[in-house]
Amino acid sequence: MQDHAVINNRRLSRTARIRKLFLGRWQYRVTWPGAAFATATIVVGVFAFLSANNLLFLVLSAMLAFGIVSGFLSRLVLAGLELELLLPEHVSARMPASASVRLRNLKYLTPSFSIELSGRPDPDTDLAPILATPVYFPLIPGRSTLEAPVEVTFPRRGCHRDNLFALSTSFPFGFIGKGTIVPLHRETIVYPSLSPSSEAEQLLADVTGEIESRFRGQGLDFHRVRPWESGDTARMVDWRNTAHTGALQVREFTREERRSVEIYLDRCADPDWFEDALETCAYLLWHLSDENTDVALRTDADSYSIPATGDVYGALQLLALMGSGGRSTVPDPELGDAVKVLFTSRPEVFDASKWQPALLFTGKLYTGRLG
Repeated sequence: MQDHAVINNRRLSRTARIRKLFLGRWQYRVTWPGAAFATATIVVGVFAFLSANNLLFLVLSAMLAFGIVSGFLSRLVLAGLELELLLPEHVSARMPASASVRLRNLKYLTPSFSIELSGRPDPDTDLAPILATPVYFPLIPGRSTLEAPVEVTFPRRGCHRDNLFALSTSFPFGFIGKGTIVPLHRETIVYPSLSPSSEAEQLLADVTGEIESRFRGQGLDFHRVRPWESGDTARMVDWRNTAHTGALQVREFTREERRSVEIYLDRCADPDWFEDALETCAYLLWHLSDENTDVALRTDADSYSIPATGDVYGALQLLALMGSGGRSTVPDPELGDAVKVLFTSRPEVFDASKWQPALLFTGKLYTGRLG
C-alpha cells in the first residue's frame, strides 16, 4: 500500500511538471470577444484552405499574429509586479478591517496596464478569501508604486500565515484574461470576532449591573442620587432632594477598592461550543476593559489580568491562539471579592466549587446565575 502511494505521488509530480512546462504559473480565461475572434480565425482558416486564396491566407496570418502579440503583451504587463498588503495592528475575525495594498512595478521602462487584484480562497482549508472586492489599477508606470485602500475580512481567528491573491489582466485587446496567483507569506494574529450577539449583550448587561450593585457603598467619591431602598441607613438620606421630589432619596458613594471581574473559560468542551463561548468571552473582555475595571481571565492552563499582566489586546491574542480540550480539573478563583463569570458546558462540575455565586454562560442560551 505504501509503495502504491509513492507511485501515485510520482505520477502526480510528473503530471504537475508537464503542466508547469506548458502553462507555468499562469492562468488563462477566454473572454467573449476572444471567443468571437477565435471563431472568426477558424472560419477564415477553413475558407483559406478550401479556396486556396492567397488573400485569405494573408488575413489568417495577420489574425494569428494578432493573437500571439496579444498573449505576449499581457504576459509582459504582469511581469515584474510586486504586491504588499498593509494591515492594521489589530484585526478581528469576520469583522471588516480597513487596510491598503501597494502594487509596485519593478520594470524600468515598461508600464503595466489594466491590472486587477482579487482574493483567492485557501485550497487547503477552503476558507473564503480575505479580499472580497477586486481592486483595479488602470496604469502603473515603470519603477513606481501605487497604493489603494481595501477592506479585508478574515474568516476565522488564529494565526494566518499565507494569504492568496490573484493579479490578472485582459490587456491589450480583451481577448484572453491572463492571471497569476500571488501568495503573501506573513504572520497575522486575528482576534476572535467582537460582533455583538443577544446573549453576549445580555451577559454584559448583567455583569455591569452586578458590578454596580457589588461595589457601591459609603466611600469618598460621590456616585449618584437614587430612591431609597430597604437596608439604606438614615444618614444616607439626601434631605434636599427628598424635599424637592417628595420621596426619600439617598446619596450613594463608590467604595474605595477597584472594581474587579474574574472570568473562567472552561476548555474541556467540544470545539463548536468552545468557539461560541470564546467569542462571547472576548466580547465581554473588550467592553469591560473600557469601564475602568480590573479583569482576570482564567483557564485551566493560563491566567491573564488586565491591567496587571497587560492590556486587553494581550488577552485577545491569548484567546485567538487558544484551543479546546483542556484539563477537567477546576482551579479555585484568585480574586475573592470579584464578580465571577463562568463559561462552561458542564455547570454541574462547578456546583460544589468556590466559584459560587457566579454568572453562568453554558451555550447559545445565556442561562443566568450559578449559586
